[in-house]
Amino acid sequence: MELKEIQNLIKFVAKSGVNEVHVEMGETKVTIKTGGDVVQQVVTAPAAIEVATPAAPVAAPAPASEPAPPAPAAATTENDNHITIKSPIIGTFYRKPSPDKPNFVEAGDQVNEGDVLCVVEAMKLFNEIESEVSGTIVKVLVDDSSPVEFDQPLFIVDPS
Repeated sequence: MELKEIQNLIKFVAKSGVNEVHVEMGETKVTIKTGGDVVQQVVTAPAAIEVATPAAPVAAPAPASEPAPPAPAAATTENDNHITIKSPIIGTFYRKPSPDKPNFVEAGDQVNEGDVLCVVEAMKLFNEIESEVSGTIVKVLVDDSSPVEFDQPLFIVDPS
């Protein structure tokens, strides 16, 4: 089970109002318990490693009967043909691979599918966010070194 899947599962449990969830995938076991205002995650791998991580406070519970599926990383905007590239994870947004390097992309740059647009740091891991479409960067929506949320718009791309 990957980090993204675990993070999505934690968010789902926090929103659904469920008190406890057990998931087993192969030899990996994940238990997420909510108690009061804290969501706890316990992961047991084959080497019997346990990790307890507090997450964001649980907001008002949503009905558990209709869970919302995770939104795709790229979604079309309603006003035109522009595509919005969204953050697939929570973390810190960086426009450059390192402080002494130039930005990955600027407004007006042409990008192809698979080109790296930015990096989002989550738990000391730097995750490259790639373009899911070819087109021109219309606007960069987030400042460098800013925190970003899951599904937060990062870039607007014109695919034409």
